[in-house]
Amino acid sequence: MKNYSKKHIAINVKKYRTQRNLKREELSLLLGFDNSYISKLERETINITIDKLDKIADFFEIDVIELLKK
Repeated sequence: MKNYSKKHIAINVKKYRTQRNLKREELSLLLGFDNSYISKLERETINITIDKLDKIADFFEIDVIELLKK
């Protein structure tokens, strides 16, 4: 079965990233993550930790729940 939470996070991170006209690598570096972390997250090839989810939500000035929404 597909992990729908992972899919929603990937879609929403991409949405907020593109709204700010950021490349994946730029966002990774701004957040202090590995250079390819956001790329892997958006391709659903990694599992995100709560700490990193919080950091992304803080960066975009949104609630974590916004990253989980359908």
